[in-house]
Amino acid sequence: MRRLAAVLAVLLTTLLIGPPAGAAPAVNDWSCHPSAAHPDPVVLVHGTGDNKDYTWRLLGPLLVQKGFCTYSLTYGVPADAPASADPVGGLTSMDSSAAELRSFVDKVTSASGAAKVDLVGYSQGTWLGTYYAKLLDGKDKIGRYVSLAPGWQGTDPYGLAELYDLLKGLGLGSIAQAASCAVCPELLKGSDLLTKLQAGGVFLPGITYTNIVSKEDGLVVPWTSGLGHGPNVTNVVLQDACEADHVNHSGMPFDPNALGYVVNALDPADARPVACVPMSPMPPHR
Repeated sequence: MRRLAAVLAVLLTTLLIGPPAGAAPAVNDWSCHPSAAHPDPVVLVHGTGDNKDYTWRLLGPLLVQKGFCTYSLTYGVPADAPASADPVGGLTSMDSSAAELRSFVDKVTSASGAAKVDLVGYSQGTWLGTYYAKLLDGKDKIGRYVSLAPGWQGTDPYGLAELYDLLKGLGLGSIAQAASCAVCPELLKGSDLLTKLQAGGVFLPGITYTNIVSKEDGLVVPWTSGLGHGPNVTNVVLQDACEADHVNHSGMPFDPNALGYVVNALDPADARPVACVPMSPMPPHR
């Protein structure tokens, strides 16, 4: 089902932007030199339980086709995970994952000669970029920061945040965090990590932020947790312009409407109207 949904999204995007000339353009071209039109390389940061190849199979080639030097990484793969051509990332603690992102950005700027990158984060990837900016001195290396399905106030689906607080109160928090997804408790509303990242505000001066959210997200609860405020912050609520877009959290990286706003946020000088493509919710990726 996951593969079918991705194929359908590819077909929709092809109808909107036209087929690429020849083979699909590839990300992570380390010989790419940024152009005057797009001087900052773009780094794509996936979410929990994802990897770079699945999450960015639409946006990555689209950005390369439009002239952006585009890079993506798979981070947060547990050390004891079996070797795989299709790894499941975004599972380790954000401390270790953010260090991976910092090293990757350094590699991108070194190879490209650029002083800054633009970040596009999805789900946990939005927090990872914030961790890098605030706690790892990455703020001066970020120009534009585009977030798909962020949750700046944390999330509380099915009351899990309250449940985790109860487990911590019973002394069982370390057991819950030691499960296969060490980062998952860190993403819940009120977690120690999010409290630290929220201190003083998550939106830093000098960075241009765009938040793209869906009222039907379903995993970021409430969906308004993805909204931000400030002179350098723009919020895009998909249903405000397209009531027929019922995309949920899993579908955000494959929604032509959302991807249109991503491209516009990265290239505001050439921003184009985003067509309203009816979308249905997608099943979880894994």
